Amino acid sequence: MAACNSDKSNKVNFETEIQELPETVIGKEGLTKKILQKGNSWKTPLPGDEIQVHYSVKLEDGEIFDSSHDKGKPFEFKLGQGEVIKGWDEGIATMKRSERAIFIIPPNLAYGETGSPPLIPPNSTLVFDIELVSWNSVRDITGDGGILKKIIKEGEGWATPKDVDEALVKYVASSADGKTLSRSDDGVEFSLLDDYLCPAMKKSVKTMRKGEIAELTVKPTYCFDGVENGMQPNLNLNIHLELISWKTVVDVTGDKKVLKKLIKVGEGYDRPNEGSLVKVVYIGKLQDGTVFDRKGSDDEPLEYACLEGKFSESLDRAIMTMRKGEEAIVTISSDYCQVEEVSTADFVVYEIKLVDFNKEKPFWKMDTKEKIEACDKTKNEGNVLFKDGKFQCASRKYDKECIEIHPV
Repeated sequence: MAACNSDKSNKVNFETEIQELPETVIGKEGLTKKILQKGNSWKTPLPGDEIQVHYSVKLEDGEIFDSSHDKGKPFEFKLGQGEVIKGWDEGIATMKRSERAIFIIPPNLAYGETGSPPLIPPNSTLVFDIELVSWNSVRDITGDGGILKKIIKEGEGWATPKDVDEALVKYVASSADGKTLSRSDDGVEFSLLDDYLCPAMKKSVKTMRKGEIAELTVKPTYCFDGVENGMQPNLNLNIHLELISWKTVVDVTGDKKVLKKLIKVGEGYDRPNEGSLVKVVYIGKLQDGTVFDRKGSDDEPLEYACLEGKFSESLDRAIMTMRKGEEAIVTISSDYCQVEEVSTADFVVYEIKLVDFNKEKPFWKMDTKEKIEACDKTKNEGNVLFKDGKFQCASRKYDKECIEIHPV
């Protein structure tokens, strides 16, 4: 008897504590929330996410008549898809992981005028005690349901690969009946310019963060039309995908014909500009790997001024995107090649290291004497380039001199 009295007392105390908690109104239809336990993250679930919750429910003036705890496992559903009452969809969308809250859900957001006999009478207000255990984020990547991505493990940081980057992934692709069609346990690297395996791969990778693991559900629209990689066309695919890392690629010319792939990150944030004195080491190779040019070494790097016509303008512009100590691979299309030996190649590749560089003193920092000397120097350099037939480089020098004398 004493134990029963104690249970009743504890229940009264708990109810009193709940009454004293601050109340939040959600929406404009009478839904309210009181937080019993704060969550451990700043994120909240989004429509389509796969939700796992523990709950108990009672009528506003009654006893608990249903609980997931009695079933021994969390209740699972997809948020915002109409799988649960509207009050759940609206209320749980405000919760953080591990948060526990009391929701008072009016009839219009629950079971309405009909109720849910025999447990829920018509026009009943329900009181739910809900704990958001976890959720798996599900994203409709293409907006048409063609590629659905369920995040199994969140990635690091905030960055994601861009259109021209090269991604290193592990994956297992299987048909809807579970048959494995293709896999890469050791990892495979591919350019996001290519449709590796199927178009869904690159579209999905561009939404992922480093270390992220996801399950993709892919409709035939985003698979290959014909037989590719040993897979038949018009299949629904399931792809288990892990983004291990990626190499940043810079589209130097904006037309994907001069691409710089970052191999080693450089120091600081500063980069060379036109006229900067750079020290570099590079090896030029044809697409078959044949070396056609080699300049400088770590002990004696090649030293020259950028965009002065001494070497390929495309290579210079790639170097101007680099930081001190950076190492990169620059791929130049034949459209931009300026070397006779590579005139028959589709592209050439430079392995390059920017050892160091010195930028010219900015014009706005110079005194009058320095400005006059700089203009004379620029004009004389333009004259030399003009005599050598390097008219485009000379024109840039003359334009620079005009800007320095008559700034816009």
